[in-house]
Amino acid sequence: MPAGASATLSDRVLGRSTLQRQHLLARAPISVPAMLEHLVGLQGQVPGVPYTALWSRVVGFDPEELSSAMAARTVVRAPLMRTTLHTVTARDCLALQPVTAPVLARTFASTAWGRRLRGQDLGPAFAAAGTLVAERPLTRAALAKELAPRFPELDATSLAWAFSYLAPVLQPTPRGLWRRSGPSALTTIEAWLGQAPGAGMGLDTLVRRYLTAFGPASVNDVQAWCGLTRLREITEGMDLRRHRSAAGAELLDLADATLPDEDVPAPVRFLGEYDNALIGYADRSRTDAGSALDLPQGGPGGAVGTVLVDATVRAAWALRRRGDGFTLTVHPRSPLPRDDAEEVVREATALGTFLTLGADLRVEMDRPDAG
Repeated sequence: MPAGASATLSDRVLGRSTLQRQHLLARAPISVPAMLEHLVGLQGQVPGVPYTALWSRVVGFDPEELSSAMAARTVVRAPLMRTTLHTVTARDCLALQPVTAPVLARTFASTAWGRRLRGQDLGPAFAAAGTLVAERPLTRAALAKELAPRFPELDATSLAWAFSYLAPVLQPTPRGLWRRSGPSALTTIEAWLGQAPGAGMGLDTLVRRYLTAFGPASVNDVQAWCGLTRLREITEGMDLRRHRSAAGAELLDLADATLPDEDVPAPVRFLGEYDNALIGYADRSRTDAGSALDLPQGGPGGAVGTVLVDATVRAAWALRRRGDGFTLTVHPRSPLPRDDAEEVVREATALGTFLTLGADLRVEMDRPDAG
């Protein structure tokens, strides 16, 4: 669509736009850090999920590129958008943490831990916690154990949770490294990166970066993605193109952005659980993801997810151990045409081979509604 044009956009166009900007229409020959910055990070509560996400987006993805970057501390895992752990570059971590900190604070205040500590002076305890985790990363449980005798007047468990929400922290390696594991420990961003977060990026920059990777989208979509509110006050002063969804919602986009044709082919793509392309919106109708993603139980961490066919969610998948090998099972929502089913099996085989390092693999396709 030419620059300057505006229109009512169908879900079919929006779905393909999402895939195009997420590099799911065609894998991109770019570096892992460049992809992470383009996407404004990848949700990574489960450490293995970013590997699946990047496999579906980067040409010839080598998992050691991400793992090595994390070991070198140029990529980190930190609680950011929506208070969830995201895998981001160190540069983006420093820029995003101050912007998303109010979301973490608001969320914590509504928890039982937040209510227990309401009105308490947490400054001395946070200073002590910062020193402890800078010396040696600690889990919340271990941090609570250390803090309990120092601050007996405060609930130690609540205090450890407060620190994990309210202080600028991240989860250090070895957790998150390829085919390795480690405790969900905490350290401060400053201790790990040698630099504390500063003022952070401007909200207009945050909106532009979101639209680069997710647009066109509504203000509600942007807010659902990051957890911030009152962003309409920001977008009203920005030079953005305005569209409409088929349901009549105003959609925002960058002034120079282009949109794919609604008939452009959309290949089968396997996504990990809670992939950006699906949950980065308040309205998920463009990919038919629905308000909730029902996923099967898997085996190794990060080995469940959804399957896009023709740019919409048509199936779920799970990788499970089977004796000395693995089975990757696809669970379609409804019957798939033969050509689509064959493409699903080919992509499932490729993903299963990647995740299991070529171990004995069986790919199965369930009948729809088979449970």
